[in-house]
Amino acid sequence: MNPLSRRSWLRHTSLGFGFTALAGLAHQEAVAAKPSFDNPLAPKEPHFPAKAKRVIFLCMRGGPTHVDTFDYKPDLEKYAGKSPGEVATEAGGLNGQKGRKLAPSIFPFQPRGESGLPISDAYPKLSEHADDLCLVNGAYTGIPNHPQALVQLHTGNFQFVRPSMGAWTLYGLGTESQELPGFITVKPPARLGGAQNYGSGFLPAVYQGTKIDDVRGGNGIGNISNGRFDEELQRKQIDLLQSMNRELAEKHAANSQLDGVIESYELAFRMQSAVPELLDLSSETSATLDAYGIGGDGDDFGRQCLLARRFAEAGVRFVELTHEGWDMHGNLKQKLTQNARATDGPIAALLADLKARGLFEETLVVWSGEFGRTPAVKKADGRDHNATGFTMWMAGGGVKGGIRHGATDPFGIAAVEDKFHVHDFHATALHLLGLDHTKLTYRYAGRDFRLTDVYGRVAHDVIG
Repeated sequence: MNPLSRRSWLRHTSLGFGFTALAGLAHQEAVAAKPSFDNPLAPKEPHFPAKAKRVIFLCMRGGPTHVDTFDYKPDLEKYAGKSPGEVATEAGGLNGQKGRKLAPSIFPFQPRGESGLPISDAYPKLSEHADDLCLVNGAYTGIPNHPQALVQLHTGNFQFVRPSMGAWTLYGLGTESQELPGFITVKPPARLGGAQNYGSGFLPAVYQGTKIDDVRGGNGIGNISNGRFDEELQRKQIDLLQSMNRELAEKHAANSQLDGVIESYELAFRMQSAVPELLDLSSETSATLDAYGIGGDGDDFGRQCLLARRFAEAGVRFVELTHEGWDMHGNLKQKLTQNARATDGPIAALLADLKARGLFEETLVVWSGEFGRTPAVKKADGRDHNATGFTMWMAGGGVKGGIRHGATDPFGIAAVEDKFHVHDFHATALHLLGLDHTKLTYRYAGRDFRLTDVYGRVAHDVIG
């Protein structure tokens, strides 16, 4: 160990205590006196045998237009230019669209795969995986505003701060990797709920998501490296800190933040070598990079998708990726074309890669925005918010492929068949992970809380 004076030690450690003459002795005493500690992130048994081991959530922030992508509505073309109220007195809920004009899809739909699943030409590469997709055409939420709808999609509740779906998953199952965070979110929205979308709420802080903002070769996570101390000295410093933290935790057992601090120190130490290696894509073949669109139109999201595959391989329990820019009130054709081109190839490559590596059947892949967009429009080249009916899709992880679950009315305005609320999505996803959403609870403020609150219905029809 490099000899440091007391002044040097105080200058180099942010905590400002101890000195080198006692560091070795403190290290030995800390290790010997270390109380037993159960790692809250250790793998846990599910409530029942699981179909999926992990989740990759592809968040299309802004509300993708379902009637131009995955919800085929021939009546939009048949009655184009007419008001929904003119051609149907009961359209499943006009949602304020009676005075608007119905607008057909800007892309033609084709039957895809052996199942004949209708998918628009916006997603030609993803369409090659049609027989793996479950199109949930009956999705809906009650909130047509971005911030509230996005927070509810992630936490189940928009009125209060609640733990995110990823945090609940980590709380219920722990994680297979002890060198990486169990819940990683890549390039999450800075606004519209911000950290609340991947936070732990009232759950212990150790279950919150770790965000990665840089997918282009940097470390991605701030302060992941230590340029002052070598590994041996860092280990001694952490052991001394942890002995104090655990002593404090024993005196304040109700403070879950202390457990989060203890595990975060340990995890951060292990992550120093694991994270940079995992974010480095130089070991991938040129064929793999090309398949994900890296270097082309899909470069940014392609990097995210490739990282998701690497995280899945490494044992990360919950991974979320974000693609922005789906709020298309104008320039619909141009923006949708750009967004589809940027996400189509990467998502198709991710599904193919998961299959090739034997990960697909145990990985639940979900694609969704916070809501959809209006089938009836005020101006020709734009669609507005539509919360009463939209589409999300799921694949892998025990989900039936090549099917449509639920339906919207003939125009795509409102969900009318096998309606699938956000609570139902959460209940179904947890079920696939082997968790009963009614039993995954946490005692807080005198009440047992859960991700689905007092709602949620498992959609058994989508489960293989």
